[in-house]
Amino acid sequence: MSATENGLVTVRVTVNGRAYERAVEPRKALSDFIREDLGLTGTHVACEHGFCGVCNILLDGQTVRSCLMFAVQVDGHAIETVESLASPDGTLSPLQQAFNDHAGLQCGYCTPGMLMTAKEHLDRHPDGGTDEEIREAIAGVLCRCTGYQQIIESIRAAATTGKGA
Repeated sequence: MSATENGLVTVRVTVNGRAYERAVEPRKALSDFIREDLGLTGTHVACEHGFCGVCNILLDGQTVRSCLMFAVQVDGHAIETVESLASPDGTLSPLQQAFNDHAGLQCGYCTPGMLMTAKEHLDRHPDGGTDEEIREAIAGVLCRCTGYQQIIESIRAAATTGKGA
């Protein structure tokens, strides 16, 4: 990370397997960097206080709230956003397909954060784990539409395909 003459900081980060280098304000939120600077608008922003979890992404494989981090904090790291899940031709990942098939999404606002949280859980527990473990994994993402049961069923279905995330 290096500072430029105009007070911006150069950030080098790998996002969804692609390397990026951008000059950003030191106080720019990671969520804004992803959406505005990289044009990856799948990451949603709601509360901007870290309460709702809809902005969740993976940072070096771990779920983080992108609204609570600065873009400069990811310099030299790898992040994954919801755009990383589908194949380049648009084919849904098994996890996305399970959410579609089992009504794990309704309005869709929490879905990107929920998917990334579920991906981390399935990466750690390819068999899905228990329903209680799934509930615990997704507890930090607020969903106002589904009642969570369909989300749990979706994650369980993705795990039982043997493909996980």
